[in-house]
Amino acid sequence: MRSYLDFEKPVAELEAKIEELRALADSGDAVAIGDEIAHIEAKARKALNDLYASLTPWQKTLVARHPQRPHFVDYCAALITDFTPLAGDRKFGEDEAIVGGLGRFRGESVCIIGQEKGSSTETRIRHNFGMARPEGYRKAVRLMELAGRFDLPVITFVDTAGAYPGIGAEERGQAEAIARSTDACLLLPAPNVSVVIGEGGSGGAIALATANRVLMLEHAIYSVISPEGAASILWRDPTRAQDAATAMKITAQDLLRFHVIDAIVPEPAGGAHRDPQAAIAATGDAIAASLQELAGLSGEDVRRLRADKFLAIGSKL
Repeated sequence: MRSYLDFEKPVAELEAKIEELRALADSGDAVAIGDEIAHIEAKARKALNDLYASLTPWQKTLVARHPQRPHFVDYCAALITDFTPLAGDRKFGEDEAIVGGLGRFRGESVCIIGQEKGSSTETRIRHNFGMARPEGYRKAVRLMELAGRFDLPVITFVDTAGAYPGIGAEERGQAEAIARSTDACLLLPAPNVSVVIGEGGSGGAIALATANRVLMLEHAIYSVISPEGAASILWRDPTRAQDAATAMKITAQDLLRFHVIDAIVPEPAGGAHRDPQAAIAATGDAIAASLQELAGLSGEDVRRLRADKFLAIGSKL
């Protein structure tokens, strides 16, 4: 059953009317209502396109968090063949907020790592809502080092509100683990491509997103803190999250303009949750194009270009 966001109410009403008319047509209680259905469908499509063409940063935040938006496991299942998951950091334990392993992307061997939020109550608890603990980032480091030894490109999918802020995580060195994961990204001798598919939150995201190419889905967000957190700090009022979202420039369009990311992956009309297969296919094409740009480079060149890219952020404003 489709879930609608608050600002989508006009579209929800039109689509509910379409379902009512279709039910009447199926029951045989109405005559020649096909034209009326087609008219309302066209009206609903236009309303949806108009709505998504002018989303505010806060509305994009809600879309990025949509419960029916495709998650990492969906991208992995559709884009990666022969996927072999690898678990554990060889130091403390397994963290299912970050899933990773080896597989083939369009016939080429790759290392794939992603943050998984879960799509049901059970899976959300198991994956800790995509908020990784130190052992999750140390697992990512282990996988990146493995990929580096075998010269395998690394593809990462970012979708987290941030690293887990619990006491246990802090006791086990959360900040150090994030820093080492970021360092592993920078030192990787093989090309790496990162895609922000939903939320890119703070250090929890940058630990996997320090890549040669950083892509974002059209309605994803990427920021140093959540809008609610920023509003609580700046104005001591979390209800001003909409103001914070606008001020922080967290949308893909803003970040492309500031040269923080390299490209935007277009989403289907109404967001990735309306047509997950189309969104995943477009993401696969964007990843393939990015890897093609980096093909044939030496490990030294890959590292240098990656470092230059991040050192240049802010210099062209």
